[in-house]
Amino acid sequence: MKKVHIFIYGNVIGVFFRANVREKARALDLKGYVKNIDNKVEAVFEGSEDKIREIIEFCKNPGFTEVDRVEVKEEHYKGEFDSFEIIYY
Repeated sequence: MKKVHIFIYGNVIGVFFRANVREKARALDLKGYVKNIDNKVEAVFEGSEDKIREIIEFCKNPGFTEVDRVEVKEEHYKGEFDSFEIIYY
């Protein structure tokens, strides 16, 4: 199992980006969260390596908005999430 912490930059606020990421993550049986931070989106995903790869590619090219850049940081897998949720402020 694997864990990644990512930041997505571009036209990702106000275009249902978080909702689409949540839907895709749940379809892939990934755990974690997605939330807005200033002018970017932050997400943490836990799951199998191939599913993590797939969600990262989705975040880079979601098909409904333009993403400028995605920063990916691998972290130590802890199994700390039970589901995948949007965090609202």
